[in-house]
Amino acid sequence: MTRLLVIGPPGAGKGTQAVRLAEAFGVPAISTGDIFRHNVKNETELGVQVKAFIEAGKYVPDSLTNAIVADRLKEPDAVSGFLLDGYPRTTDQVLELDRLLDAEGASLDAVVQIVADTDEVVARLLKRAAEQGRADDTADVIRHRLDVYEEQTAPLIDLYDKRGVVVTIDGLGAVDQVTDRIVAALAERGLHAVGPVDQTASA
Repeated sequence: MTRLLVIGPPGAGKGTQAVRLAEAFGVPAISTGDIFRHNVKNETELGVQVKAFIEAGKYVPDSLTNAIVADRLKEPDAVSGFLLDGYPRTTDQVLELDRLLDAEGASLDAVVQIVADTDEVVARLLKRAAEQGRADDTADVIRHRLDVYEEQTAPLIDLYDKRGVVVTIDGLGAVDQVTDRIVAALAERGLHAVGPVDQTASA
């Protein structure tokens, strides 16, 4: 039963690693973005609420995000473990996740923090923006996005670091190399992969 959280800045390959690690540890990768889209598409009660906030150009409030994640964690495939991607993002969400896990007599086993050189990340994202024709993604815009990420996640990392569950991984290099670093670091903590890494998952 492995419960993981993956945190990393835009452009560091977090999404790719989340999919690979979920495969290796035999747990579902739970992305808040995916959950939002699923609920909106299927017009669930929670999805209707999410859609209203998004269409109004507003952030989805913590209370609603918490409810959607809590609902997803009750699904049968998440009972024996999970990998969270994109949640929690605020201290309040951390406390809510604590409450949810405490109720099950559980806690996060590790928080994988993927770090990467800022200049390298900016170069990656500029290349991606050019390939996707997003002219508004300038270097300044990307750097601002990275600054916001640091500002938002610093309190979370500090909180989890005090609990001794943070594993910091260099996100630069080949995708396979980064995955191997994470798997090795988690193994040192007694968290062992149960299956082969999905080599087809890429950025």
